[in-house]
Amino acid sequence: QVQLVESGGGLVQAGGSLRLSCVASGIIIRINSMGWYRQAPGKQRELVAAVTSGDSTNYGDSVKGRFTISRDNAKSTVFLQMNSLKPEDTAVYYCNADLYSSLGRRDYWGKGTLVTVSS
Repeated sequence: QVQLVESGGGLVQAGGSLRLSCVASGIIIRINSMGWYRQAPGKQRELVAAVTSGDSTNYGDSVKGRFTISRDNAKSTVFLQMNSLKPEDTAVYYCNADLYSSLGRRDYWGKGTLVTVSS
């Protein structure tokens, strides 16, 4: 069984920074991609950033230039550095991994961590 454990969420003032981390644990054969999604009340869940096994990255338009995703392959960990935070970034952030394990290929999700940006 694979689990994703997130950390780093919290309360920050507008213009500040936070760094989220997500560790995938378990018997993992291959990670195709890891990323972050977020969902604010009344809004649909949206892609924030993702990184593939080949180090290709993809960012949502609203965070380009402010957020940076990176990974540590050896530790099956993905990070999200969030700078110049805005109140509009307030949301629950979910870690996602598309990977192969002994159970085959599937998506895994973390439980989410709340990021609140005050104005």
